[in-house]
Amino acid sequence: MMGWPQIIVLLVAAQRLAELTVARRNTRRLLADGAEEVGAAHYPLFVVLHAGWLAALFLATPPDRPVQIGWLVLFVLLQAGRVWVIASLGRFWTTRIISLPGAPLVRRGPFLWVRHPNYLIVAGELAVLPLALGEPLLAVLFTILNIPLTRHRIRIEEEALAERRPLSPAGSTAP
Repeated sequence: MMGWPQIIVLLVAAQRLAELTVARRNTRRLLADGAEEVGAAHYPLFVVLHAGWLAALFLATPPDRPVQIGWLVLFVLLQAGRVWVIASLGRFWTTRIISLPGAPLVRRGPFLWVRHPNYLIVAGELAVLPLALGEPLLAVLFTILNIPLTRHRIRIEEEALAERRPLSPAGSTAP
């Protein structure tokens, strides 16, 4: 039996699949332009984490459980942030770490204020959607599982982007 919780999870899954289509297209274009992928070994772990999160929410949430509207509104706001990140990165947005040597770093949208806004949004999503569906244990579990993966990914991404950081007047790399 399906209820609102399952419908919401299916909508989120559909959104993610649409995003994967964009990410794959951008990845192909970047690689064709001479970009390189780094950190590919950990990528399947993210796929398992996110697929597991959606499957757990779909299966664990009773179909008749009421949706917590306040948490759902916050999740929708996080989706707006997600779209903002994707739009700000444009052709550089992928779900993998793909770096095009010589390309300027994106310094618009949320990247004006936060170095890795997408990872903050994802961390919020992993907690907020389960809370919206009345599954606080899943919020805690997937948040905890996400922390080491995200820390590892940020470290790899920072290394990949280090060569593209502009030099400050003193000759050191600008933040």
